[in-house]
Amino acid sequence: MSETFNALMARKTDAGQTIALEKITEADLPEADVTVDIEYSSFNYKDGLALKGSSRILRNLPMVPGIDFAGTVRSSDSPTFKAGDRVVLTGWGVGENWSGGFSQRARVKSEWLVRLPDGFSTRQAMAVGTAGLTAMLCVNALERHGLSAGSDVLVTGASGGVGSVAVRLLARLGYKVHALTGRASEADFLHSLGASEIVSREIYQQVGKPLQSEKWLGAVDTVGGPILANVLASTAYGGAVAACGLAGSTDLPTTVFPFILRNIALLGVDSVMCPTATREAAWTRLHELLTEEDFALVTSEVTLEELPALADAILAGKVRGRTVVAM
Repeated sequence: MSETFNALMARKTDAGQTIALEKITEADLPEADVTVDIEYSSFNYKDGLALKGSSRILRNLPMVPGIDFAGTVRSSDSPTFKAGDRVVLTGWGVGENWSGGFSQRARVKSEWLVRLPDGFSTRQAMAVGTAGLTAMLCVNALERHGLSAGSDVLVTGASGGVGSVAVRLLARLGYKVHALTGRASEADFLHSLGASEIVSREIYQQVGKPLQSEKWLGAVDTVGGPILANVLASTAYGGAVAACGLAGSTDLPTTVFPFILRNIALLGVDSVMCPTATREAAWTRLHELLTEEDFALVTSEVTLEELPALADAILAGKVRGRTVVAM
């Protein structure tokens, strides 16, 4: 009899889909060259959409959701990895069109995996996860544009997964961080991450003037829509905004004025399909910058069984920081 393990399985129904904790075997996983014993996954905004059956995130039912995971290689037919290697996976369509991380085991393509830096635990990797990797890529993009320590930088959606890690990274690097949030109750949390000012989301939710007073040299935007338009309008001459999310809207109701009159750069950041070398450099830098105290500040932990009940909360913006899923 084949060995079984726990997985959160999505299956198609006449009404859409069901999500349930099941016992499955490796025969239920897709064919690939590396099998990983998953120790931790994490819960992201896109995972919330997947569990609610929204936006057609899950495209090949039945399958296991979960867009990232970290664990130990169980077996490998790839020369790149061997049994016992500690690895992390984010992106590449895993948890969307390939069975993902809400399982005690996964089988994936070796080119999707990154070997964890020495001393970086699998739990720490998922305390970072897709959201934290995206935050690091945003910070790297701003610095490539020329931003440096001491600059004023805004982070939107600051109490969420990407935002909270971005606030911590920027503060650790010596930036003056302005944290935009719709939850005034999170002010103490954001100050503990290093934010110097809390900015109310309410004042940026309606489209304002195409050029507004210059408030910051850079920004990390996770929201899109009118908020991103107002952020661009308030960015100082020669500054840049790294855009990586659409938690508010996919629209961008702006004008060309910030770009042609203030020389603003809008930097698109993607963590799903970015090259392996870029990922490896980002994971190395995350390991260098973050401490155990940082992981404790931004991370809570849940089990597989608890995940479905969290979907509504994360989609409503009510989940603070990063949520690690223990297997």
